[in-house]
Amino acid sequence: MKYFIDSIVIPVPKAKRAAYLRLARVASKVWIEHGALEYHECIADDVPRGKRTSFPRSVQLKSSETVWISWIVYRSRRHRDRVNAEVMKDARFAQMNPKTLPFDAKRMFYGGFVEVVSRRRVKQRAKH
Repeated sequence: MKYFIDSIVIPVPKAKRAAYLRLARVASKVWIEHGALEYHECIADDVPRGKRTSFPRSVQLKSSETVWISWIVYRSRRHRDRVNAEVMKDARFAQMNPKTLPFDAKRMFYGGFVEVVSRRRVKQRAKH
């Protein structure tokens, strides 16, 4: 089964890391409650600034910020559209003010992707 995945790249001020993490924890609950299969938040650990393009360049990263990526997994694009419609109506998000978010939403970018190759390690039974 090939999944549909939303991917988001966000510049988060280091001083607002705790606030962003609180928001991410709420977001993970909201998306899963409305039917998303998986929700992931990741903070940059090894993302060098490239000469032409890179994660830092993509969001015009400032020295006081860190890049975060998020991805949310759905059964299909149609499933994503249904889940996101419900998420946007959820009271925990509906009244959110873009001006008070713990990051600059104008420099965030996102998109939806169809999975085309996927491989997961299968746990092997212990030998006796």
